[in-house]
Amino acid sequence: MKRRQIRSISIPQYLLVLIALVALPCCAQDWIKTGTGLGMEKVRLAVPDFKPATADPKNGDLLNVFNGTLWNDLENAGIFDMASKSFYPLATPSNPADVKFDNWSSAPVNAAMLAFGNLGVTGNSVTVQGWLYDVKNVTSPQVLGKQYQDVATSDAARLMAHKFANEIIFRLGGGIPGIAESQIFFVSNRSGHKEIWVMDYDGANQHQITHLGAISLSPRISPDGSRLAFSSMSKTGWDIMMYSMDLNRTVNFPKFGGTNLSPAWSPDGTKLAFSSSRSGDPEIYVVDQSGSNLKRITAMKGPDVSPAWNRKTGAQITWVSGRTGLPQIYTMEADGTNTQRLTDQGYAVSPAWSPNGQFLIFSWIRHYGPGAPGAEDIYLMDLASKQWVQLTHDGGRNDFPYWSPDGRHIVFQSSRSGSEQIWSMLADGTQQKQLTSAGGNSQPNWSWK
Repeated sequence: MKRRQIRSISIPQYLLVLIALVALPCCAQDWIKTGTGLGMEKVRLAVPDFKPATADPKNGDLLNVFNGTLWNDLENAGIFDMASKSFYPLATPSNPADVKFDNWSSAPVNAAMLAFGNLGVTGNSVTVQGWLYDVKNVTSPQVLGKQYQDVATSDAARLMAHKFANEIIFRLGGGIPGIAESQIFFVSNRSGHKEIWVMDYDGANQHQITHLGAISLSPRISPDGSRLAFSSMSKTGWDIMMYSMDLNRTVNFPKFGGTNLSPAWSPDGTKLAFSSSRSGDPEIYVVDQSGSNLKRITAMKGPDVSPAWNRKTGAQITWVSGRTGLPQIYTMEADGTNTQRLTDQGYAVSPAWSPNGQFLIFSWIRHYGPGAPGAEDIYLMDLASKQWVQLTHDGGRNDFPYWSPDGRHIVFQSSRSGSEQIWSMLADGTQQKQLTSAGGNSQPNWSWK
């Protein structure tokens, strides 16, 4: 692309060009927000702490867990303007009869919606009652009313908060299910070996899944959540392994020979794509979920790795190829036809397809080589227009991005804090949060629901 000569532009034209260039980031954000569902007008939501419904001393601890989790879930959703609790009236409701509409719909709260309720422990059981009110509609305000009951534990209180948050998000977020009950699978070395771990979407409840005492990488949970595919070093080399979440153990899966890496599930759960060097050069293969009917779908000199399916249609696969030198992002039909190159410079890896099929996210060093400026950052590309925008700018190595099931969030690994850790952000690059801190943690994969 030829560099435009500044001197050939008159002063008024130059100013117009300068203004247009300054405005580009804003416009770029517009198409991201529209496509990811973050462009909708935010609902101003008030969420006063739920109140105790009984006199049981366990109420205090469980209320702290429930209230903190509910607020976190709704704030993390990215679709609400959360009214600050400092603006709330002194008297907050625990039941519908307590709601004073003007106190919530008028300044300083100025809420459109109010979520409120109560929690009460009786014996070994805890009951939560929650409501969502449209405080601008005095005649028929109730949008949602739910009751949950479970054992009186902190885990149960968290789960009930997640469920109520998801109900609110579903109703006020365009009918898209919330992610509060979703999980993130990842690789961690905190036990002394690189094993597969899992945590709640917000970083809570981190625990180890595999105990192979080897190096395990690239976890990929199946769409129905029943099986976990990953790559692990065994006695025969790098093999695709299969873990049953129902049986809590690895189950038999064929060995294909060579080095086998980066498995990826088709959206219907019937097929796996992966990279294998069984023919000498790493190529992309597809097999049935059982490991049968092996089919090679790439055949070019240079490594082909990191396949990912179109999450919406299952008809296309994106992957990384070194066929022209440095790794670049490509797409093809699921049978290997209609190959298209998407990136044209630098070092691009780790593509992942959005749930709506509209976007790719990937890790990109745009200017690669000794002394080249720039770091490894997460980028988002609109597949129809090939427009892209940079989402991370905080230095370090940012890699292995993956989408949340609602398409509004992205999880990734970053070394910005001094070691490799798992981070999350909204799909427009805002609200970046660190989820792990113990040991080194990498290669996150978000559950499908």
